[in-house]
Amino acid sequence: MLIKTYGAAVLGIDATLITIEVNSSKGCMFYLVGLPDAAVKESHRRILSALQESGCRLPMTNLVINMAPADIRKEGAAYDLPLAIGMLAATEAMQDVEGRLNRFLLMGELSLDGTLQPVKGVLPMAIKARELGFEGMIVPRANAREAAVVNHLAVYGVDNVREVVEFFNGKRTLEPTIVNTREEFFARQSQFDLDFSEVKGQENVKRALEVAAAGGHNILLIGAPGSGKSMLAKRLPGILPPLSLGESLETTKIHSVAGKLGSEGGLIYKRPFRDPHHTISMAAMTGGGNQPQPGEISLAHNGILFLDELPEYNRSVLEVLRQPLEDRKITVARVKYSVEYPASFMLVASMNPCPCGYYNHPTKPCVCTPTQVQRYLNRISGPLLDRIDLQIEVTPLPFEKMADARPGESSAAIRERVVQARRRQEKRYAGVPGVYCNAQMNSRLLAQYARPDEAGLAMLKTAMTQLNLSARAYDRILKVARTIADIEGSDNIRPAHLAEAIGYRNLDREDWAMK
Repeated sequence: MLIKTYGAAVLGIDATLITIEVNSSKGCMFYLVGLPDAAVKESHRRILSALQESGCRLPMTNLVINMAPADIRKEGAAYDLPLAIGMLAATEAMQDVEGRLNRFLLMGELSLDGTLQPVKGVLPMAIKARELGFEGMIVPRANAREAAVVNHLAVYGVDNVREVVEFFNGKRTLEPTIVNTREEFFARQSQFDLDFSEVKGQENVKRALEVAAAGGHNILLIGAPGSGKSMLAKRLPGILPPLSLGESLETTKIHSVAGKLGSEGGLIYKRPFRDPHHTISMAAMTGGGNQPQPGEISLAHNGILFLDELPEYNRSVLEVLRQPLEDRKITVARVKYSVEYPASFMLVASMNPCPCGYYNHPTKPCVCTPTQVQRYLNRISGPLLDRIDLQIEVTPLPFEKMADARPGESSAAIRERVVQARRRQEKRYAGVPGVYCNAQMNSRLLAQYARPDEAGLAMLKTAMTQLNLSARAYDRILKVARTIADIEGSDNIRPAHLAEAIGYRNLDREDWAMK
């Protein structure tokens, strides 16, 4: 008897339908074909034990199972459930009384006692099931909320394989998991544990972070240990514009594939903030592996990638960021596969100014030689530094400001200005695909929307000459100036906007390490 069940495989962040064909005949052999990996091949023993413990017994038959399409490698234990149900149906140990087997997509890993363990990538599988017109999807209960964010698809979360067998036998009614996606999403968007009102002083750095958030610019904070670099960076998500539903769905898909959603499931409602340790490998940063997984730069998609102590990262890990920062995607190519992950993120980095950390400190002396300072700064290559729009010095606070009990401006107030600036940019670039903020402007858009007046050009020329700014700083200054103008609601870039933008290019000054 030939029976078909349906599962899905995840390629990149999208799913592909897998048809599991099970044919039973006289005999006692078991064959599993269709390019399964070792984990899938081992499913036979897990399934036999799970069915036996669940009170279901397979008769002695010859079973041939094909997982189509055969040119896609099937990996992991998530196919246990559709394989088990297909084997039961093909041997007539289970009766599909209402003919529902072809209308459901099944995924789940079986334990030896028949319980279902959660699997990765359920959200893109659910999206694919809806696209293909499936009536519903049966998944482990821990994955139910994750899949239920997809509208117009009945999602059933189950605890063990017995419940699934009884459902198809017509002896059990399963309750679909209902998630009010929009209500939950919008209710939780403004919940942040950290607020800028808790930060004492550092008004110039707060302003720079506001500009970076408003234009989607990359930013580098450089200062002595304990000056507040990490504290300020960790509060940046609280002033970024809220995620749209489309951005949230795309971000959630990436985290679903990586298995990072946790037990709550549902949509991600806040922009990601990823802060990998400086010992991270290149593969962990970019993604890949034997079983392709998104890396940190993709997990930071639509959010922030924070690199603390930037010079301590491996040089090759930092250099691999250059292409994603420009293209906002990463292609992982290996001999057996090639996958593309989105990687549109804000790079926020911090570093000490020298090996001892006290170069330019107002009270503590630096013990490093100028050569050591320069060598330390040179750990960051020019091409990578070229992609960082704002470079800000963070100076330690004097005691008077630290002891000031008055709260600073709240993140909510700053966020409102950022949101207004982003709305102007969205309206400006509405007809330009792939451009949503000033940081994404190309040369043509710069000439069209960021052209300063004669006074501004004269100021820019003077700054380039007198401050020994590098040529690569020119476009970055114009982009940042355009953002500052948007924050103030100005259609034109004025000299004051350019002056502020020029002040955010500290490391481009050739004499910075010689002061």
